[in-house]
Order: sequence, then structure tokens, then C-alpha cells
Amino acid sequence: MTIPHESTMTPRGAQHLPTGPQPGTVMHPDYADVVTRMAYAWGWPLVNMHNRREVFRKVPSVCYVGGAPMAPPNHLGMYSDYVDALQRVVAHPNQDVVYGFGIVSPGESPVVVQVPDFGDRFWVYALYDQRTDEVAEIGRQYGTEPGFYLIADAGWSGEVPAGIAGVFRFSTSMGVIVPRVFMDDTAQDREAIQQVISQINIYPLAAFDGRMKLTDWKKIPSVPAPAGGRGEMKWVEPETFFDQLGAVLDEVPPLPGEEALYAQMRALLDAAATDTTVKAAMVEAATRTETELVDELFYLSNVGVLLPGNWTRGFNGAAFGTDYLTRLAMAKSNIFVNRTEETVYFYQYRDAVGARLSGENRYKLTFGKGALPPVRGFWSLTMYDDQHFFNVNDLKRYSLGTKNRTLQFAADGSLTIYVQKDRPADDLVSNWLPAPAGAFATTLRAYWPDEQLVKGAWIPPAIEKLS
Repeated sequence: MTIPHESTMTPRGAQHLPTGPQPGTVMHPDYADVVTRMAYAWGWPLVNMHNRREVFRKVPSVCYVGGAPMAPPNHLGMYSDYVDALQRVVAHPNQDVVYGFGIVSPGESPVVVQVPDFGDRFWVYALYDQRTDEVAEIGRQYGTEPGFYLIADAGWSGEVPAGIAGVFRFSTSMGVIVPRVFMDDTAQDREAIQQVISQINIYPLAAFDGRMKLTDWKKIPSVPAPAGGRGEMKWVEPETFFDQLGAVLDEVPPLPGEEALYAQMRALLDAAATDTTVKAAMVEAATRTETELVDELFYLSNVGVLLPGNWTRGFNGAAFGTDYLTRLAMAKSNIFVNRTEETVYFYQYRDAVGARLSGENRYKLTFGKGALPPVRGFWSLTMYDDQHFFNVNDLKRYSLGTKNRTLQFAADGSLTIYVQKDRPADDLVSNWLPAPAGAFATTLRAYWPDEQLVKGAWIPPAIEKLS
């Protein structure tokens, strides 16, 4: 008997096999439950982004809403100082840079991005697609030249005007741009930075005239935020998630290999449209997934890889691809992280022996001589309350690091940061990071990290409890 070579055997009609249930297939509620939980985990970050755009559409002009810069899509708002400690639009911000924030919707219009001459100052523009992946390299570490750049839809075939230095293409319907510009914590640098940040802006291509448009961000009007709680504004609701998922599937093309997943989710939506029992099962499963999974991923101890000293960190920030777990965890706990080559984040909930960090105790973090985070940009240790926002205090101090010119090093060259609720002795105040009364978290950021940081060879020392 002759056995044909395996490479010549092709299943009959394999190219015509369905990627999901046939239209009209009866969907059992228990099957809907299974698909719903996966769809919710996959789609939560994308629905989050979709809903941000819908909220920003209602903003009539650039303004601060509850202390956060907001603008209509394809426009941008900037701070003129560090982020407002009371804003609740984005959790887990830092206190080292002057931030900007804008929703980009290049399918509605290509968007011009202004890049001023930052000189020697560290800066980076993170440009995220709807999957929260970064899709461009714009910043000092990339050698980006000052000038004008364009964000365009993947299918845009218009003429690129003279004076545009480069074009960044979007495969998704929308995204977000977040400029970050380092600023020393001094009155002198607060004044010096105003001239350069006044040139940071984005706007529709029709407004491009080849000249830098200037904005005095100190003069932007402020309005109060809608009533809310202590945590981040709620961008995803399980009760309405599947009413928005269909639009998201249209806005975000599948990655290679995701076609079957899309087909399953579309079949789920089709069944829900005609079967109230299926729709009820989906809402119940989504609500359960929010509580059992998404809420748990808020805790930074569940994000990324566990390291010695009880730190955790991610290795593929803003480059998630089909790593749905890390994308969801980041979106819930600290959305809009930079890619790892731009920033390494170390998250900490516990002390050296594994006990939860609490304002009831006093702690220290000591870097030995020559053992500070190896960066070409800057580093910082930031304090967060149990909702990943700042601990409001009299010093208005929410982080310590490169920006602080008054840090005191010991005679042996080491640096100790004191983490506690109560004010320490006067000679330690310059190195004091005020903590809240209850449970708290800290994050060590390293911007423009050295290769040993990117690869994971450098790990921070543990946070030690003091007696």
C-alpha cells in the first residue's frame, strides 16, 4: 500500500470552513455565557477607548474638567504644571511630567501633530491605537526632529502637504495621544517650560498652515467634574457593554488569527438581538466577569511578572498584540502606559516580607551607591492611595526622584527614601514620600531605561518596614 506524503493531503473544502456558528444557529445560554466571558475580557480595553471618544465628543472646546484637560476629538488639552491631584479621568498618573491628552479620530480627518524644539529636555508623545498599543515612535530617544507630523487612517490616500515631516498610519478607528514632557520640581523650570509646551498641539489637517499654533495652557477655562467617587471615572459598564461591542468590532480590524474570535462574538450579538434569554445570560456573565476578573486585575500585584522583593512589572507595555491578559490588566489598573523601551514600571503593594503596605507603618527604600535606576531620562517613586490616585498632603508631594533637586544622599553615596504617614525629623523631610493613613501602593518609573532595565537584569531593592 502506498501512503501519500502528508504535505499533499488537504482537507476537502478546508478553505470554506466556517469561522463561527452559521447564521440562525440556536445559541444555548450556557454557550453564550462562555463566549461572553471571553468577549468581555478581550473587549474591555477597546470599549473603554470607544467610550472615552464618545464622552469627549460632548466637550464643546478645550477645557479642564474636574482638573483634567479635555478637548473634542482631533484636538488636545495640556496641563501647564504637573497633573492635578484631584482629577479622576485617568488613574495612576505620574508627577514628573507635564501631560497632554487628546482623542484622535483619523477616519474623520487626518490630524496634524506639532512637535516643538525641546532642546535637552526629555519628552515623548505616546500614540495609542484603540487596542491601547503604541503605533509610533515619537520622542527624544527616537531622535524625532521638531516640526509637523500627520496621523492618518490606513486607507487615507490624500495628498500630504509640504511641511509635513512624517505620517503615522492608524488601522483602528480611533486612538489617544499623550504628550509627556519632563519638568524639574522648581519654580524656575515651571516658568521655563511654558514656552515649549505652548507649541504642543494637534488639530485637523484643514487647519494646517505651516505655522506653529500657540496656546497658553494656563488660560484654559475650568469646569467642575460630574459627581463621582474616589476612583477613576467608570468607562465600561457590563450592562451596556454588548450594546457597544458591535461598533468596536467595526472600528478595530481583527489581527491575524482573530477572525474566528470575531465570528464568535458577532454570532453572540446576533443571538442576543433576537433572544432575550441569551441577552440576559450575557449581561449576567459580563457582570460576573467584571467582579471576578476585571476588578481583581485592578490590583497591581496581579499585573505582569512577580519579581524578588515583591515587585511586579510588565515586559510588553503598550505592545500587547494578542496578550489579552496583560492588556486588560493594564487597562484596568493603569491605562496608557508607555512601551517598555520608553518606560519600565515597577509596581509595589508589599514590603520586603510580603505584608501589605499601610500608613500605619513606616518604611524605607534604599538605593546603594551607584545603584539608582539606570536611565537616560529620569526615574521616580510615586505614592498612590488604594484607588491609584495621589495622597493629597500639605507638601503637595506625590513622588520623589530625578525632578527633586533637594534629595539628600548619605555619606556612603546611598539614597534612602522614607515612606510614612507622619512627618519625619526635619533632616529627613527632603527624602520623605508622604503616605495615606490606610493601604497604599507605590510605583517606580524608569523613563528611557537602560538595556539592563528593559531586559529585566536590574530590579529595585525591597521596601523595608522600620521598627
